[in-house]
Amino acid sequence: MVIEVEKLGKKYAKEWIFRNLDARFDAKFSYAITGPNGSGKSTLIQILSGAFLPTEGTIKYSLLGNSILEDQVYSHLDIITPYLELIEEFTLEEFLSFHFKFKKLKSGISLNDFIALVYLENDRSKLIQNFSSGMKQRLKLGLAFFSQSEICLLDEPTSNLDEQGIAWYLKHIKAILAEKLVIISSNQLKEYDFCDKIIHIPDFK
Repeated sequence: MVIEVEKLGKKYAKEWIFRNLDARFDAKFSYAITGPNGSGKSTLIQILSGAFLPTEGTIKYSLLGNSILEDQVYSHLDIITPYLELIEEFTLEEFLSFHFKFKKLKSGISLNDFIALVYLENDRSKLIQNFSSGMKQRLKLGLAFFSQSEICLLDEPTSNLDEQGIAWYLKHIKAILAEKLVIISSNQLKEYDFCDKIIHIPDFK
């Protein structure tokens, strides 16, 4: 999987968040998008996911040399962010049954396996609104780690995780580096210090 951006820019009102960003994201490598709060890291992640449109510039997606249409990009990626809402009125089992109508689990992993991998075996029938913030974050990350997708976009991935949860994150994110194009937006070194390449957003102001 390859994502190529050329002269990418995003403006809110009269202020440019970033501009003239040229980059190539290749699945051979993993990437960190860095910069202080408010620098546009999250905005770039959402643009790469297709959730936001850039003000200027182009984005091209390709898989095995074949172009992917913009309206099909969503089926090739997972995006996990602190502001991504789960369906809190569902129980865990109801939510997973719904989610995996649109996404596929990795080969060899069942729903029961998934629940065990995110350490929620005792919470199958619990409403997600009653989950702790750490439980919700493990669930969201699990959707990216254990789904069949070529792109994994993560924004502040260890938000709400304790030290044990961070160790769990590091174990599983490193396990997928050879399988997916991983792009992490963060200003916490522990979340991305294993990445091959770094894009510092303030460099494109």
